Amino acid sequence: MKNKGLLIALTVVVLGLCLFYLSFTFVSRSVEKDADEFAMQGGKVNPRLRQAYLDSVFTTPVFSLGFAEFTYKEVKEKEVKLGLDLVGGMHVTMEVSAPDIVSALAGNTSAPAFTKALAEADAASRTNQAPFVDQFYAAYKKQNAAQPLASYFANKTTRGKVEFNSTDEAVLAYLRTEVDNTIDRSFEILRTRIDKFGVTQPNIQQLQGTNRIQIELPGVDNPERVRKLLQGVAKLEFYEVYESNDFAPYFNAMNDLLSKEEKAGKTSDIFGKDSAATEKTDEVDALAAFGDSTKKDGTAIASTDSGKKTDSAATAKADTNKAQSSLISKLFVPLQGGLGANIKDTGKVNRLFARTEIRNLFPKNMKFLWAVKPLELQDGGQVVALFAIRKGREDKATLDGGNIADARQDFSPNTGEPEVTMQMKTAGARIWKKMTAQNIGKRIAIVLDDYVYSAPTVQGEIPNGNSSISGSFTVEEAKDLANILKAGKLPVPTRIVEEAVVGPSLGAESITQGLFSIFAGLLSIIIFMVAYYSGAGLVANIAVLLNIFLILGILVPVDAVLTLPGIAGIVLTIGMAVDANVLINERIKDELREGKSPAEAVDKGYKAASTSIWDANITTLLAGVVLFYFGSGPVQGFATTLIIGIVTSLFTSIYITRMIADWQISRGKQFKVYTSFTKDIFKNVNFDFVGKRKIAYVFSTIFIGIGILSMVTRGFDYGVDFKGGWRYVIEAPAGLETDQVRNGLNPYFNGFPEVKTIGSDGKVQITTDYMIDDNSEDAASKVEAKLRAGLDKLGAKYELVSSSRVGPTIANDIKNKSLTSVLLAMGLIFLYIWLRFRKWEYALGATIAVIHDTLVILTVFTVFKDLLPFSLEIDQNFIAAVLTIVGFSVNDTVVIFDRVREFFNENTLKEDTEVVVNKALNDTFSRTVVTAGTVFLVVLILLIFGGDTIRGLSFALLIGVITGTYSTVYIAIPFVVDAFNRNKKKEEAQVPVNA
Repeated sequence: MKNKGLLIALTVVVLGLCLFYLSFTFVSRSVEKDADEFAMQGGKVNPRLRQAYLDSVFTTPVFSLGFAEFTYKEVKEKEVKLGLDLVGGMHVTMEVSAPDIVSALAGNTSAPAFTKALAEADAASRTNQAPFVDQFYAAYKKQNAAQPLASYFANKTTRGKVEFNSTDEAVLAYLRTEVDNTIDRSFEILRTRIDKFGVTQPNIQQLQGTNRIQIELPGVDNPERVRKLLQGVAKLEFYEVYESNDFAPYFNAMNDLLSKEEKAGKTSDIFGKDSAATEKTDEVDALAAFGDSTKKDGTAIASTDSGKKTDSAATAKADTNKAQSSLISKLFVPLQGGLGANIKDTGKVNRLFARTEIRNLFPKNMKFLWAVKPLELQDGGQVVALFAIRKGREDKATLDGGNIADARQDFSPNTGEPEVTMQMKTAGARIWKKMTAQNIGKRIAIVLDDYVYSAPTVQGEIPNGNSSISGSFTVEEAKDLANILKAGKLPVPTRIVEEAVVGPSLGAESITQGLFSIFAGLLSIIIFMVAYYSGAGLVANIAVLLNIFLILGILVPVDAVLTLPGIAGIVLTIGMAVDANVLINERIKDELREGKSPAEAVDKGYKAASTSIWDANITTLLAGVVLFYFGSGPVQGFATTLIIGIVTSLFTSIYITRMIADWQISRGKQFKVYTSFTKDIFKNVNFDFVGKRKIAYVFSTIFIGIGILSMVTRGFDYGVDFKGGWRYVIEAPAGLETDQVRNGLNPYFNGFPEVKTIGSDGKVQITTDYMIDDNSEDAASKVEAKLRAGLDKLGAKYELVSSSRVGPTIANDIKNKSLTSVLLAMGLIFLYIWLRFRKWEYALGATIAVIHDTLVILTVFTVFKDLLPFSLEIDQNFIAAVLTIVGFSVNDTVVIFDRVREFFNENTLKEDTEVVVNKALNDTFSRTVVTAGTVFLVVLILLIFGGDTIRGLSFALLIGVITGTYSTVYIAIPFVVDAFNRNKKKEEAQVPVNA
């Protein structure tokens, strides 16, 4: 074996890295176990105390590896991330309303031609993926081809960007830019809101090429609060800032009150058990904590016409001077120009200010707001600045974001440094003039959603509304601030078009079922491989165990999320990974039968099998990549583990096992690839597979024909993914009859919902399209209230364990992407096989077999949709199963194609095509049976123990294993035989016959 030393070194490095990354998961679980023990009260974990403990160690080192120490925060960032279906939580897809953006830019005109075009474009966008602006323009030209767009878009809102003489092309370019910018702003606003929501490991990403934002919030148990948080219009405001000498006396009064409470033993809520694990901050005097009131953060705001040079921003640093002890100093940290708090203590500060007796100590117009980003300290800690702002009349801001005409990142003409320029509307300019005149030398806070993004110092009165904000900004920071200021310009709401809520109990159940599936599948493979291949089977088992270890280890650095379908992908990989070792062991067995020595047999066996292994895995990998690209959420998790598993199985099956085999042989030990029972089990098989192909053709045609008839008459059980709607899963200990639930909910949903039993533990799934087109903020609450009202009237005890919503637009997208993914996967596989085997007959044969398998699975799902004790929904999981079966079927087919090609090359006797192909099929029969059998076994275990969530996926995979094996032997290979025979007859017909 070449480069053995390099492979050994690579193996050690890879295993070491995986162990390094997985160690963080073990440490994280250990810390959380300590938190549970700390928060245990009366036999139950107090969630508040548990969170307080975790907050207290959030920035504290909890893991040391000698060369580095890691805080709990860093440990959490590096652990294996679990999907919502395993830990519970909420998945949301937000959509920024492009029609609202366009309408706002046009001044919300009510012109009939404009509003009709907007409505038509909105309707078309639900099924058409073209950019909304292009669809709007096409609809507009149909309504009023003669009138230029500038007649609507040249207004106060777009002043300086669109003029009355602007061409349609210029207006469209502006609209596209504004739509994109608004989506970017919405993304940043949502990300900040989520960061402040207090969720561990939130995930937010902008879906490229769309106006959608996907959000995952693990552990969330208040969906209504999340909906309100995410769908609210951004609130941008400007406030005057109290200086430290203004509010210091009130803090002294608060310190006196807390001192009295401490003496009376009443401060446990703030300084008691929930802060026991918290490291105390430097103790300083309450007055001294505020520092010199003349020290500002250095960011300045001035008129763009004044030409006055502003100071650069000074980085806020923690004041390390120690003074006399105070209770306030246990929570607050002195900063230049004010106060802050350690990031882990912000919750305690919030609880302190929420107390009525504390609020009464401060003026009614004084409000405290946190800075949006923490300050990094030299010792590695993080402090969040706290601002005291002055509320205006009726507790409102003096100026709000609706008064901003525009804001953009620019460069200072005096210093060349990045700055932000801002233009006010006429009414806002008047307020801004008065506000800046009254606060020269003082700060004005720029606040979005009650968080301070910047607090620049006013350099002078700004009379015309044209301002510049300067400081030591980077270009990116200046752009971010400009985006924040523009957030108030177009108050465009984001709406939820897809959501799913998974209860923690269902997540815990999924983890148990997933782990049991892995262990049961793994155990079955271990037993079978040792029983069938003896010592070689044991080596294969080592490879499988390493494979699982590598998959989990690689999930961390690639920032992937492990979902329940992802666990299914691991289980499936266990079965498919064995295939490579089966191929190798069967080849070694052939070489031993020919009298080769063990070393020779191993060498030739690995070389002979490697081509088939690579071909088979690459075709499956192509299907996995397509699934990853077009899938989303849990389905993408399935594709992730499948792709990683294919890559790692190649490494472990080909290289790791080879090194172990060579090591055993070099030490004079036997490398047995069979037991006494399996030595000659398939040695003399001689089935006439090709001769029975016509029977198979007839059988498949009849079966699929029945399926097509059922598709037309009975249709499919489409999941919410494909048809849109609300889906709820309830668990009723005493059980609920489906007809009872359906009839009971009919009056509340204005129609009968779809109700079905899932599993055998009292779970009922309810699907309805009631109010599915309602995009209002409280739509989800209204539908859930109707559901609960109907169930409550039935008088049964129940628990709502999960809910999901898919809007019509999302459903259409999923259907389109699903069809595209299947067709693209087939096309890529066809192309690969054509290039690899240099004959179109092989590629077309494999493609026909894949189409056959897809139709068979569709037939089963339509014919048996109401006859089995579990759901046979057509959803994203089903598409994942189809694409996996496409890969598995082609995997099997390619292996036999390789052997067919090999036998044709060795056909010196010029035997008939049928004879050669039958020899190849019989020669690979052992491999076909063992591979199909092992995969069938692990998928069967997944079907039985994997849980209701992936039962449909498991069943589709099970059917796919059967039909994939069948189609390889009786569809793909026989098609190649028929194609070769037709070509041969054509060639013979073209040869002239001598008289």
